[in-house]
Amino acid sequence: MNKSLSIVILAAGKGTRMKSSLPKVLHKICGRPMLYYGLKESLLVSDDVCVVLGFESEKIQQEICHFFGTKVRFIHQDLTNFPGTGGALKNYVPKHQNVLILNGDMPLIQAQDLENLCLKSAESHSAILMSTFQTPSHWPIKNGYGRVIAKNGEVQEIIEEKDASKEILENPNNHLNGGIYTIRKDILESYIPKLTNNNAQKEYYLTDIIALAKQDNLKIQEAYFTESQFANFQGVNDKLDLARAEAIISTRIKESLMRQGVTMRLPETIYIEEGVEFVGECIIENGVSIQGDSKIISSHIKAHSVIESSLVESSDIGPFAHLRPQSILKNTHIGNFVEIKKSQLNGVKAGHLSYIGDSEIGDGTNVGAGFITCNYDGKTKHKTKIGKNVFIGSDSQAVAPLYIEDDCIIGAGSTIRRNLKKGELFLTHGKEIIKEGFFYHFFSKKT
Repeated sequence: MNKSLSIVILAAGKGTRMKSSLPKVLHKICGRPMLYYGLKESLLVSDDVCVVLGFESEKIQQEICHFFGTKVRFIHQDLTNFPGTGGALKNYVPKHQNVLILNGDMPLIQAQDLENLCLKSAESHSAILMSTFQTPSHWPIKNGYGRVIAKNGEVQEIIEEKDASKEILENPNNHLNGGIYTIRKDILESYIPKLTNNNAQKEYYLTDIIALAKQDNLKIQEAYFTESQFANFQGVNDKLDLARAEAIISTRIKESLMRQGVTMRLPETIYIEEGVEFVGECIIENGVSIQGDSKIISSHIKAHSVIESSLVESSDIGPFAHLRPQSILKNTHIGNFVEIKKSQLNGVKAGHLSYIGDSEIGDGTNVGAGFITCNYDGKTKHKTKIGKNVFIGSDSQAVAPLYIEDDCIIGAGSTIRRNLKKGELFLTHGKEIIKEGFFYHFFSKKT
């Protein structure tokens, strides 16, 4: 960790191009807010990480504190009086002499990228170092990035796209502003109060610091990246960018897990969220989705199963099974089209076509096909408790609240509405009705 580096992340914007009421930095990537990833990597590099918030600031701060607690500090930007990237730093006071400025919509950035940028800054002996990159050939001329006018690697001027002339926009020699800066604390504190909003957007631009620094003959160097080198620094501006970023982060997550010993069949078809934990030897088949704070211990998750915020230990799940949140399964077999919700199963077999919700089921119990727990009465969720070594026949229903003690047998097609004592047999069958030749009578056909 660099003890002489402060990092500030700008995350005050609404992100109108996302076309959503949700703040841009809270859009999810592999189960975590976009902003989470930049913070996670920044905390590996610096002990002073600050986020500048504006739109929906309380909501964002609450969400981020859930992951990082007090490790991150926050500043709430006055968007009414001081809009823009420069206005975001009006009240920012860094702890260290060197400051790294990032954007909250850069989820792909990694700690090594930040360290490399700081190293370039130190080697260049420049007052300000800023990231730039060449416009990719497949991008439109108007792409949302400011234009950087540089000469021999030294920045002369930055022009925001909305203020740029057609000639500047079309000039292939002008690089794009990557939005990442390293700057000395004293320079930041000197120039931020001098910023004005005399521009098309009436905003305080952080990029105007460059013009002020040039007037004082300070060295401003560009850290130029090729298109491939800049990949981790690219921002997320719309839902297409969001999907592309998620694909990259998803691949990183799975590659890390496979290096740790998790077996994956056709990993490109598997979705695993950030924070999912694997212990022991695990096998994940194609089409599986594992989400939330799930933990998989020495288990086999079969094709096209979905696991949400659940614990699975020494068990096999699926194919086509669904574990909804707060399910705990140990030494259990769950088969085709079985759904478990907020239940604890230990040593249970449920082979196919069942719904088990708000339940506890003990060791040795066998759940027949088509069994369901009727846990909701329209107002309240009720609990079903089933003991050890219970045999449940196919197509049965347990109407909660209910307690079935050990060693009971439930006949096929039964509806259980009362508690059962240990060792009982329970059957509900209607009276059989047989009428010979009824088909022919009903359809007026001859035999």
